[in-house]
Amino acid sequence: MEERARRTQENGRSDGPAREPHSSPCTSLKMFVVALSFAYFAKALSGSYMKSTITQLERRFDIPSYLIGVIDGSFEIGNLLVIAFVSYFGAKLHRPKIIALGCVIMSIGTFIIALPHFIIGSYKFETSVRWVVNSTLNPSPCQVGSPTNLTQDGKLPELPVTGCEGESNLSLWIYVLLGNVLRGIGETPVQPLGISYIDDFATEENAALYVGCVQTISVVGPVFGYLLGSLCARIYVDIGFVKMETITITPADARWVGAWWLGYLIAGVITLLCAIPFWFLPRSLPRGPEKCTPEQTSFIKGSPLLKHKYPADEHTSFIEMAKDFIPTLRTLLGHPVYLIYLCVTIIQLNSLIGMVTYKPKYIEQHFRQSAAKANFLMGVINIPAVALGMFSGGLLMKRLKLNIMGAARFAFGTSLIGYILSLFFFAVSCENAKVAGVTLSYNSIDTISFDKHSVFTACNSYCSCSASDWDPVCGENGITYVSPCLAGCTSSVGSGKNTVFSNCSCVGVAGNLTARTGQCPHRDDCDRMFPYFLALAVITSFIISLGGTPGYMLLIRCIKPQLKSLALGFHALATRTLAGIPAPIYFGAIIDTTCLKWGQKRCGGIGACRIYNTTSYRIAYLGLTMSLRTISFIICIPGFILLSRQLREEERNAIHSALANGGGGTEPEALRKEEFGISSSSDNSTDRETRL
Repeated sequence: MEERARRTQENGRSDGPAREPHSSPCTSLKMFVVALSFAYFAKALSGSYMKSTITQLERRFDIPSYLIGVIDGSFEIGNLLVIAFVSYFGAKLHRPKIIALGCVIMSIGTFIIALPHFIIGSYKFETSVRWVVNSTLNPSPCQVGSPTNLTQDGKLPELPVTGCEGESNLSLWIYVLLGNVLRGIGETPVQPLGISYIDDFATEENAALYVGCVQTISVVGPVFGYLLGSLCARIYVDIGFVKMETITITPADARWVGAWWLGYLIAGVITLLCAIPFWFLPRSLPRGPEKCTPEQTSFIKGSPLLKHKYPADEHTSFIEMAKDFIPTLRTLLGHPVYLIYLCVTIIQLNSLIGMVTYKPKYIEQHFRQSAAKANFLMGVINIPAVALGMFSGGLLMKRLKLNIMGAARFAFGTSLIGYILSLFFFAVSCENAKVAGVTLSYNSIDTISFDKHSVFTACNSYCSCSASDWDPVCGENGITYVSPCLAGCTSSVGSGKNTVFSNCSCVGVAGNLTARTGQCPHRDDCDRMFPYFLALAVITSFIISLGGTPGYMLLIRCIKPQLKSLALGFHALATRTLAGIPAPIYFGAIIDTTCLKWGQKRCGGIGACRIYNTTSYRIAYLGLTMSLRTISFIICIPGFILLSRQLREEERNAIHSALANGGGGTEPEALRKEEFGISSSSDNSTDRETRL
């Protein structure tokens, strides 16, 4: 071990090419970049697939949106448990192997998420449609009588249901939550240790490009995640266990549940495979410039600076590292620019995470698209725009050689332009669905209002109907009714999806009192507005993501090199604690307030929402997103002032240091150009080490 340390130090002082026993530093570093990109791809795929299954999990486990937010935020809870220690102590240990172990844990957690499907009963949804072959006489939906056992709100009381003692699906969502926590624990070392490893052993020029490439691949992962979600959403949840001919609902129905579990099995296998390359990568690379091209080596100003850049090989004891943790953390949190950056990113990530988590659901509910189509569009249209923006941002930063202030201005400008464009989302709207007794009264079928309507009226008063069931039918008058019973239908012909209900007294079309299964489309206005929504979403996502890589490099460059790993880890810890965990929960809770019709669990209690007030949904969802981003822009103002002051101070210190060392008149000017022209705060690491 001592011989290895001695050889490493010699490499830092020598001018000859540094070599590993089996591969060159360039080769090992590029292999690490490829392996890290694969790991980013795998974790992004499984994370995006989780978001694509939100509505499927809601319906399968009969839970509201805020509880789905708790499940989604449990991933960040897993990160929170270990990320500070992994970031700090992991930087002193074998980083590639720690990342490999994390990938294995991630895959185990992904498999656990799929476990409830194999121990839960078959999915049962409320329906009055029967699958009877060659049937000419079906039971009447409207049983003559009167609505019984109803509360004042028109809901059935919670009565014990036969077989509830064996009904386990009410609590099996806990397995999904625990699996997601474990997945979060496994993901912890990938980002801070992976990025710091690249920044430690790459040249200044290539570091930004490598980070941009890794983050670009991480954005490509959601493309496949959402496409996988789209594919699985088209497959019925109990495929292989039921006859598909007997399923009377379609993927566009609010009761449909896709094969959500299948994608988690696929994602788990991919995550397990990405752990393999990290076991064979070295703990560290020789401390010297990458001997690849003359252009790369020109960015290394002097090898003595390098020995302050890489703390990974300092063989200090665990106790010494633990004693140094609190003072190091205090130094980090005393950095004003870092604190401002932390506050801005926390608020913006609250907006981003809440928006992305419920965006497929927003497309489903507001524009009346199926979950499969919403996920498909997210994967093939929106996510590629983000990937292109991330890569373009890294490329522009390299080409323009942006300094710290330039990167900050670039990130702020792109975010501000995206913010202005996002305001147009409020104008891209869709009318609410016409549902008798929910969005309009039975007597006034032309005017939509959200006064408290009743699903019971004179035309179905003689039927013994349940107010809690959601079994929609579309009348010939273009109005959706909550159930064929509440439409006053007394007979039906056909079977399955082809069932036609007749003699529906509430439909009111003379000579044609019929209704068919499913909601009425009412898509004329939605079909016109939906393409504008998609185009605006693509343009906005691309512009905002342009500032992603420069903003991330600002985080790395604004602090001292020896604090880099801890800064990345604490940044991830803070954003997960204050953004990743609460954002899906309170976004989901606010969305729940716009629900017009709740489903009911088999054993009583409120289940998943069946239909929303789309106008209120749009205002709440977009309004909360834009309000958070407005606050973040206000906080940016003191951030720019502090950053400018820090750069001027570092310039003065660099000049004084050069003069104290006997430098000529040209050296301070050279240092000044390095600081502001090449944007490498680590070029002054020797001076900042002394001041620390």
